[in-house]
Amino acid sequence: MYTSFFGLAEKPFAITPDPRYLFLSERHAEALAHLLYGVDDAGGFVQLTGEVGTGKTTMVRSLLAQLPAHADVALILNPRVTPEEFLLEICDELHLAVTGGERTSIKATVDRLNAYLLDAHARGRRVVVIVDEAQQLSADVLEQVRLLTNLETATQKLLQIILVGQPELRDVLARNDLRQLAQRITGRYHLAPLAQLESAAYVRHRLKVAGAPGEIFTPRALAELHRLARGVPRLINVIADRALLGAYTAEQRQVTPALVRRAAGEVDGRRLTPSWLGWALAGSALAAAVVLAVSLHAAQGGRGPAPAAPPPVAAVPAAPPTVAAFLASHAQDTSTDAAFARLFALWKAPYDPAAGRACEQASAHGLDCLGEKGTFARLKLLNRPAILALSMPGGTEQQVVVVSLGERTARLAAGPATMDADLLDLQRYWYGDFLLLWRPPVPQARLLRPGMHGAEVRWLRQGLAAVRGEQLLGGSDVYDRDLVHLVEEFQRSHRLTVDGIAGEQTQIVIDALVATPGAPTLQATGG
Repeated sequence: MYTSFFGLAEKPFAITPDPRYLFLSERHAEALAHLLYGVDDAGGFVQLTGEVGTGKTTMVRSLLAQLPAHADVALILNPRVTPEEFLLEICDELHLAVTGGERTSIKATVDRLNAYLLDAHARGRRVVVIVDEAQQLSADVLEQVRLLTNLETATQKLLQIILVGQPELRDVLARNDLRQLAQRITGRYHLAPLAQLESAAYVRHRLKVAGAPGEIFTPRALAELHRLARGVPRLINVIADRALLGAYTAEQRQVTPALVRRAAGEVDGRRLTPSWLGWALAGSALAAAVVLAVSLHAAQGGRGPAPAAPPPVAAVPAAPPTVAAFLASHAQDTSTDAAFARLFALWKAPYDPAAGRACEQASAHGLDCLGEKGTFARLKLLNRPAILALSMPGGTEQQVVVVSLGERTARLAAGPATMDADLLDLQRYWYGDFLLLWRPPVPQARLLRPGMHGAEVRWLRQGLAAVRGEQLLGGSDVYDRDLVHLVEEFQRSHRLTVDGIAGEQTQIVIDALVATPGAPTLQATGG
């Protein structure tokens, strides 16, 4: 209906899986890497969990599409089975014939499966069982799953099992009667919802595949879509599809935050308001109360005794501070200069707003600036305090310094004040822009590339050795082919651009991992 109106070749947000629309966020790519590693692991279990709609099935389909040629897979999609039925499903998936009385005997079925696995092992093949919706497996079936891992040679397990399920799977496996199974899990990964930047990239990717000629969702609409869908891809699809229909009906060429809220309300069955309206209304209510009190006093001519004090009210626990409230309280300390002053102080370096550009001042102290767009995962990898640019309602921008970062919270600093902010709250205002300071191995940071030689190349070689847990005394100062391979291996393992050239990001990550003395780090918060 709306495709021709927006110049699309097809609907971009259908919830049915289509490999053309596959979008691997940083989290999804990492999850897929865990699964692919599990295929070639030495046996046992790999556990992948995630909330409904976060892309677990997409991960399974991606894994099946990228399986190595030497792998045979049994995919179990119906977990509500008996132990006998579970074993027979595995055999059917592996095209292993089990006939007659064998089908009613667990022992006979396991014996037939063991013989198959030994033959596959002799032929150099890996056999993998993937169980989707594994949180629905009964205790008897899970015990049978555990017993399957006893099928082994003297040196190697014969069967690799990947359990995919909702977060309840973790609770199931934490039960005391299943502790033997839990102890055999060699890899665990939880697929979290998309971060705000990833949500925006996800939407743009699907629109581009569908043939969109330009931007259809405004930046604020994308931010609102992320907030209301909570980063869950399936919800993003449903709300975005409804928002496009709403824009088409209103003959609007771009989707606005209001259209996203209306679409989410239709999906959810209730009216939704902007994220900032709650505290705005609270402020209005307080102002109205003050005006009312002043008016009453004026009506009395300012004479007479003060009105009786209201009866005491039971104390209500204070709500946790929000990012918006923190910034409003410390607005005078959220300018660019105030943020640089705080960041420089962490490096024990002075900053003078009147002394020229901040990065030129940093260079005078042996430091270098790195500014880019990224995610919280990227900040953790770089492991240095950074200035975050926050976009607030009304179009204003405020700067804060993130001084520590955990799984769910980040400690923000505005001047001398700090707060522990919930990452979901912070993501409403942070679009990925950050700037950090670091100390390069040479006075002026530069690319280190093949053919170069000198002290900085020796630093690179020694840093890579330290990351691998090796102690390298001296070392060549020539950027040779072996060093190229080491750099590529490091870049690949840390999700950097793999080009064999030690650019600024590669150098910063090495510097962060070897824990250079005197450099402030982005220590994890308790959250």
